[in-house]
Amino acid sequence: MPENTSDTRQRIFPMLAYDDAPAAIDFLKTAFGFEERSRMDMPDGSIGHAELLLSGNVVMLATTWKAGGLASPQDLPGIPSQLFCEVDDVDGHYHRAKGAGAIVVAEPDNQGHGFRTYRAMDLEGHRWIFGSPVPDGK
Repeated sequence: MPENTSDTRQRIFPMLAYDDAPAAIDFLKTAFGFEERSRMDMPDGSIGHAELLLSGNVVMLATTWKAGGLASPQDLPGIPSQLFCEVDDVDGHYHRAKGAGAIVVAEPDNQGHGFRTYRAMDLEGHRWIFGSPVPDGK
């Protein structure tokens, strides 16, 4: 897994689309522990742009824009991508997410690459992988 050190700045920013972006923001905060950094509410109740933080890293999101080709995963025939997020305590994170209604698709398990991970879907079908390094890589 890539190593992230405190002296590196984020240079890739995932940008996700949700049909109900306000509900997605609430879910991501409650289930996965994100903090809201900014939000641009539109007059129709949609979100033009929002930024959420997890461990100092930004995920951007907005309400879907069908005319521009921006769709929610629930509109697609498969899962187009996954997001991997390193957390301090993957088992504690898993219990929080499950308790908040995240759809767990893989329980926490030690992987051969030195991380303990679990996989979950958010309320519109984006797949998230959360993981913590396993001490001594075992």
